Amino acid sequence: MRTNRLRAAVPVALLAGALAVGVSACGSSNTSTPAANSSSPAASSTAPLATVPNVSGVSTSVKLDPSFLAALKSLSLTPGTVGKATLDASTGVISFPITSGNVTYYKPGGPVEPYVQGILHHDGSGLSLSAGGTTVELTNFSVDPGKSILYGDVSANGTTAATQTPLFFLNGSTLQPLMKQGNDAILTGTKVSIYPSAAMLLDTTFKTTAVTPYFPVGVATITIATS
Repeated sequence: MRTNRLRAAVPVALLAGALAVGVSACGSSNTSTPAANSSSPAASSTAPLATVPNVSGVSTSVKLDPSFLAALKSLSLTPGTVGKATLDASTGVISFPITSGNVTYYKPGGPVEPYVQGILHHDGSGLSLSAGGTTVELTNFSVDPGKSILYGDVSANGTTAATQTPLFFLNGSTLQPLMKQGNDAILTGTKVSIYPSAAMLLDTTFKTTAVTPYFPVGVATITIATS
């Protein structure tokens, strides 16, 4: 397992948007499903507009908020990556590869809520925070768009602290319209912040009170291959 990581939030916010993007992108090929054309009004109103049973690649990235980076510096915390995650120090963008998942998309404002359901996994990668001989790792992120939460495993100095615990809260109210780039669908604008329990864990681990609930982490962008 891994440690609560501020960086982990990045994937989460982006993922929530990504799910909606991936499903929307596939909508054009699923507009004539039997369920959607059912003669029963009730059946058609609750049928999904699109379903992506097997999501794979590309990545979820987060543009880290300057205040978040400043907070890390003030606490003398050194960020790092785990597995195939990447961190561009010059741009402040951290990225995590999507490894698997599934998404089902219903009509926004319709009878089914939440209208985006599913899960996005980022196995084998994550973030690390180090200070004073203590290293916390947040790994194996899972984004649940229906709950607007990013989960992950947490460890401190190699010892498991929690498994698939809430790490970041995803606010999709600022999501931008879906964009297309080649065969990829891109969704950006989801704000990522630290989940209350994760903030408490970081404060306890690093003996501080500086990490507060819903502290801004950054803005997420998710890129999903549509073919």
